[in-house]
Amino acid sequence: MYWSWNVSEMDVTEQKITINSDSLDREVTVTLLLPENYEQSEPLNLLLLNDGQEAENLRIKETLEGLYNTHFIKPVLVAAIHASEERLQEYGTAGKPDFKQRGSKAAAYTQFITTELLPAIKKETGIEDFNTTAFAGFSLGGLSAMDIAWNNPQLFDKVGVLSGSFWWRSKELGKGYTDNDRIMHSIIRNATDKPDLKFWLQTGTRDETADRNKNGIIDSIDDTVDLIKELEDKGYTRPADIRYVEMVGGAHNVDTWAYAMPKFLVWAFGR
Repeated sequence: MYWSWNVSEMDVTEQKITINSDSLDREVTVTLLLPENYEQSEPLNLLLLNDGQEAENLRIKETLEGLYNTHFIKPVLVAAIHASEERLQEYGTAGKPDFKQRGSKAAAYTQFITTELLPAIKKETGIEDFNTTAFAGFSLGGLSAMDIAWNNPQLFDKVGVLSGSFWWRSKELGKGYTDNDRIMHSIIRNATDKPDLKFWLQTGTRDETADRNKNGIIDSIDDTVDLIKELEDKGYTRPADIRYVEMVGGAHNVDTWAYAMPKFLVWAFGR
């Protein structure tokens, strides 16, 4: 199905839906944001966003309206998925919890996304096919988006990770840990194929202060740069497949991610 909209001032409509998830055994709230005043004529894109409960603090609606009204992006339906008190268990890497057994429900969350959320969006909107489907998130939600997109490239085209928790590891520091114990890096390194995906990765120079290897570079940046190296070893190239944005002064908070979001949206859905 195709959409177009008026070239006059564009507003974004906001609607909350609730999905009774069998996979997660709970109700999931999803905020849908869609440009209004459209007609069927141009392809519509889809963005799934983890931690959708932060959509207002991230200023997603205002950002979309600004980008539409300056004609920077194509029309996109944003599905902002609200996390629950089980966030630390539902996010992570499917089937591979960290050393504290966090992420124990990540496989169930993946099942929710692939078998319940996407069909519910299609049913709610009446749209069967999207031009581009992206998945994005920040911090642990970014790790989740990366893992789900990587393992389901038949459903996703692009992934965006803001201050991703790529430190996610199978061993505790000081108890035999090496960088090879970072779980997402290992998943990419050990993959036998190269999923047809494109990646947008962001860090901030003030994401944290931790520096495991004492090289003067914070772990958030080291872990993200090392993940990019793993992707390049798989055959992905920059800038064709990978875009990396390092924000000087950027912190691990919604203000930084709100500032970075337009850059991601233009990369993913730009005209």
